[in-house]
Amino acid sequence: MNNNSSLSHRKAEPENGILYLVGTPIGNLNDISQRALNILKNVSLVACEDTRQTKKIMNKFNISNKLISFNKQNSLIKTPNLLKDLKEGKSIAIVSDAGMPGICDPGEDIAKIARSQGIDIIGIPGACAAITALISSGLPSSTFVFEGFLPRKQSEREEVLFEISKNIKTTIIYESPKRLKKLLRELYEFCGGDREIMIARELTKKFEEHIGYTIKEVSELFKDKEVVGEITIVIKGINKKKDFNLDKLIIKKDLNELINAGLSLSAASKYLAKKNGIKKSEIYNLI
Repeated sequence: MNNNSSLSHRKAEPENGILYLVGTPIGNLNDISQRALNILKNVSLVACEDTRQTKKIMNKFNISNKLISFNKQNSLIKTPNLLKDLKEGKSIAIVSDAGMPGICDPGEDIAKIARSQGIDIIGIPGACAAITALISSGLPSSTFVFEGFLPRKQSEREEVLFEISKNIKTTIIYESPKRLKKLLRELYEFCGGDREIMIARELTKKFEEHIGYTIKEVSELFKDKEVVGEITIVIKGINKKKDFNLDKLIIKKDLNELINAGLSLSAASKYLAKKNGIKKSEIYNLI
């Protein structure tokens, strides 16, 4: 039996009433699939994070179609009309400025609402800065955590940074160039200077750069340097058996709580040393 026989019975794309989430290039405009170009050319309309950015793709590949703005500032207003169009049989493509829509942009919200209302959603695969940076970092890539942009609120931000500090999996972060130095200082504070890290800058573009050292070395490198371009950060997870330093915030907190509960320093240290598989002397050094 021909393995492709089932595909031949599918309707030609785009289909009516389908919401397409279309991956677009993260830099190099040649990183777009023929399937994505076909969708952008033939859907009823294309909802763009920034119509000016999408227009660059359309112009390069001689595509003409209706473009509307769809971003975090106007998505709440425009989503109802887009859903109405879909229910009336129109096909709609959602695109972000770069990469896969739904990753750190309003595509996530409209996909959730559309699915809840029984509207079919099809993802058109494309470039993704997080995965591109991860596979080129040389750091463990079989399992990973994607944090996107960290919260702005300090308490929420510190909570995420603390989770990163004790995560055994590789972590991927997006950051703007103007806030990179602040983030590196925070990572140094929470993760220590010896943690391996890779800064991917301007992925797929002419001045693509991969800066991979320890947090301390990268921090020093950017200390007096102007940071430009899109930034993706890949951080190696801890070795739980060896990296006591990265768990010390938790252990110190546990130690203080045990002492406040009435245990002696010696008894509390002995208990925590056994619990965490480390030397009692290392507990004392936290005081």
